[in-house]
Amino acid sequence: MPISRRQAVKYAVMSLLLASFLTGAIPLRAQDNPLWLRYPAVSPDGQTILFCYKGDIYRVPAAGGPAIPLTLSEAYDYSPVWSHDGKSVAFASDRYGNFDVFIMPAAGGEAKRLTFHSSSDLPSGFTADDKAILFTSARQDAASNVQYPMSTYPELYSVPVGGGEAALVLTKPAIAATVSPAGDKIIYHDQKGYESEWRKHHTSSIARDIWVYDRKAKTNRMLTNFKGEDRNPVFDGNGDDYYYLSEQSGSFNIYKSSLSKPAVSTQLTSFAKNPVRFLTRAATGLLCFGYDGEIYTKAGAAAPKKVDIRIAADGRQVLERTVPIGGGITEGRLSPNGKEV
Repeated sequence: MPISRRQAVKYAVMSLLLASFLTGAIPLRAQDNPLWLRYPAVSPDGQTILFCYKGDIYRVPAAGGPAIPLTLSEAYDYSPVWSHDGKSVAFASDRYGNFDVFIMPAAGGEAKRLTFHSSSDLPSGFTADDKAILFTSARQDAASNVQYPMSTYPELYSVPVGGGEAALVLTKPAIAATVSPAGDKIIYHDQKGYESEWRKHHTSSIARDIWVYDRKAKTNRMLTNFKGEDRNPVFDGNGDDYYYLSEQSGSFNIYKSSLSKPAVSTQLTSFAKNPVRFLTRAATGLLCFGYDGEIYTKAGAAAPKKVDIRIAADGRQVLERTVPIGGGITEGRLSPNGKEV
């Protein structure tokens, strides 16, 4: 089929660009300071950060630098959490169809599947002794629970790190649940009704609040009552103070409060354009979180610092493959814009 002069020039330019990329004449910079780095989790010693990027979990020094993949699979792996001794990592993966909880060595190695239920399981933290992993899953509500049993209102479970039967911890939704240093309390945010977790500036009767569960007394206590969203709490090392995300300032920022004086809170960051997400804390006190697709840390009273990251991967996710779309095709026509056949 003859082509026009314009098409010939277009194809020639595309060929030159492709040759330049293949030979390295035009450097590939897309892997430097990449965006959409999600679910960051800082290690207990504050030296390493795990995060999710394009369906795999990567690790990078907290000071920044090259990031290397910790998982490599065709499945979607995300939501990593560290054990308190820093030796193990739990995460969610749908490599068997729905999301299950897996555990693997923090230094890398084979991942072991811990949950096998048909419902999606999402880990949020280890117990204080590192013998079990807390996770949310919509499996079987207690008969006494007043909420309608559905996936919107998951329960909180634990599963032994060595494998075994999962145990019900709380029949009410306890999202982003983590334990106190002593292991006697669990802090979490609730879920009173359906609303997208990514919606911004949500105010209603079902806005999320921070709660604490006393494991010995078996009682739940609401800590926040802001009309908007409060979520993602993490304990301080003293077991009384805690950090959380709130929209009190208009956009999600980090706040600090305490179990003893929950009515008093202090704003620690002042981001305005985009929400802060995915708050975690190291045993050293270093806070780590996501903002505008990138990862930040905050140490003490210092200003938040962006972690400069370079993805050290071979770009396997962009490799082409032939996918049969039909058979018996005998004729073809190219669209006027040259983009469809």
